[in-house]
Amino acid sequence: MKDIVFKNVCKSYPGNKNMVLDHLNLTIKSGERLVLLGPSGCGKSTTLRIIAGLSDITSGQLILNQQMANNLEAKERNISMVFQNYALYPHMTVAENISYGLKINKVPKEEIQARLQDALTTLQLEDLEDRKPKDLSGGQRQRVALARALVKKTDYFLLDEPLSNLDAQLRLHARKELVKIHEKYHMTLIYVTHDQVEAMTIGQRIVLLNQGKVQMADTPYNIYNHPKNVFTAKFIGSPSMNIIPAQVKNQDLYLGGQKIDLSPQLTQRLKTYPKKQVYLGIRPEHIQIKKNKGLPVEINYLEDYGNHLGLYFKLGGQEYVAMTRDQDYSRFKEKEEIHLTFDMEKISLFDIDTEENLEA
Repeated sequence: MKDIVFKNVCKSYPGNKNMVLDHLNLTIKSGERLVLLGPSGCGKSTTLRIIAGLSDITSGQLILNQQMANNLEAKERNISMVFQNYALYPHMTVAENISYGLKINKVPKEEIQARLQDALTTLQLEDLEDRKPKDLSGGQRQRVALARALVKKTDYFLLDEPLSNLDAQLRLHARKELVKIHEKYHMTLIYVTHDQVEAMTIGQRIVLLNQGKVQMADTPYNIYNHPKNVFTAKFIGSPSMNIIPAQVKNQDLYLGGQKIDLSPQLTQRLKTYPKKQVYLGIRPEHIQIKKNKGLPVEINYLEDYGNHLGLYFKLGGQEYVAMTRDQDYSRFKEKEEIHLTFDMEKISLFDIDTEENLEA
């Protein structure tokens, strides 16, 4: 098995009290398509650079292909990497850029040509092989950088925010191509991004990091629908999950004086919950807007997204948002009172102190 295993890996820099990685324990399965996601400074790029051998480890163990890799040189790790800056050689053609690494590693000419043609076809670069980088668009340069990494046929394919320089349409197309490439070659693909849409669409599994620690590692579905903690709930989603302080009275849940219906599982969980407050988590699209039934709130602000409408309201001095796909937007007005009900099967409850999901 060619798994990548982090065992209590720490990374810090002299003079910096905060650890970039804080006792990271993570196994990346061979052939997996995994996304490292998180805000700037969370440790995701450092994790990738440690795998690549471009950054050393302060303590702990990195195991590649069942071999201790702490002191392995980058060239011994059988990895290929695509950076945010494509770093193409300006004096070389597309074909020369793609095949250069194979030539310096003395791969036979016939093999180089076969790999080159395969990469050109896979990434739709056949008509561009004689052009120089200056004659290419940003999307074409990105594909050349991917092709250059692809022809190496390594076990580990590392990508550090490779699509961030592309416009929205090109990013959408490139995401699809990356998934197709992985499905064709089945290499271990590790992708770093701060963009949750990229993470959700590319990753078979997402590792969400914050301040050097794993907040949650799971499928996109579970991270979105069953967040492990408040950080995960608020980081994923646009707009993100509403996190609302609620009261626990006689094993029932109340919000603004209104009893909130819960699923049987959460109702049972509240019977053993010892505290008088809890965080209620509900995504904006799981709130139903009624005229005269449910929790009364006043519309504070309206935001039109085209195919749905965001209705912002306040509870306890904090602002939250509900979504509606009702196309008759004219029936909602600022300062108007509406009533809200929550989809009981979509509610999450988080401990008021630890911020951990009560169902975790």
